Amino acid sequence: MPAITLTTLQSLKQKGEKITMLTCYDATFAHACNEAGVEVLLVGDSLGMVLQGHDSTLPVTIAEMAYHTACVKRGNTDALILADLPFMANATLEQTMTNSAMLMQAGAHMIKVEGQLWLAESIRLLAERGVPVCAHMGLTPQAVNILGGYKVQGRNENQARQMRADAISLEQAGASMLLLECVPSELAAEISQAVKIPVIGIGAGSDTDGQVLVLHDMLGLSITGRVPKFVKNFMQDQDSIQSALKAYVNEVKGVTFPGIEHGFSA
Repeated sequence: MPAITLTTLQSLKQKGEKITMLTCYDATFAHACNEAGVEVLLVGDSLGMVLQGHDSTLPVTIAEMAYHTACVKRGNTDALILADLPFMANATLEQTMTNSAMLMQAGAHMIKVEGQLWLAESIRLLAERGVPVCAHMGLTPQAVNILGGYKVQGRNENQARQMRADAISLEQAGASMLLLECVPSELAAEISQAVKIPVIGIGAGSDTDGQVLVLHDMLGLSITGRVPKFVKNFMQDQDSIQSALKAYVNEVKGVTFPGIEHGFSA
């Protein structure tokens, strides 16, 4: 496939074609995801849990994120690479600029930051300096201790109204993409309609502009044995990792994944 850019993703949203994204942490899987047609590779701080064995994403450092971004870059040919700013890597505007530059220089095409409206100023500054930003809203794992656990966000009307308003404000600040995690399907659909930029969902229903899963989850690999409601094991009916990756792409594109059973209600 031709190299995926922000323009490509915007065009897919406008055409109503779903965008496919998977987490990726190394060159081998970057190549495999490219072969399967995955459009966006997320170098997620989820590596703290699935690669390093931590019980949260909080221990992951910016140096580790840069290392894995560089690994993915070397195996990638076509996909857009999105890299996470890890916990407290954007505590100040200066840190945000410095650490975003580190990830972009390691090979990222876009930076992902977790939070709500307070991100607006840093998103504006990054966008002005040529750094595209994806704003991660809803369940934000870096704030798990504030949220009181891994819980669905936006279920009451006040939360939902605030999330819709924040999404629009972050787009106006210069965000190039939104990621909604563990958000009621109806609210995620409303936000996807309210903004012009692509909205990617995980546990946010099928009406977002695309989907993302943690690579190890969709391959049926888990250290803890706990499988989130929004996950499907794509290895179950396949005879190879490559065919499982392709099945994921086909089901997202065909809007057969996620099903109603993978989403949440208000």
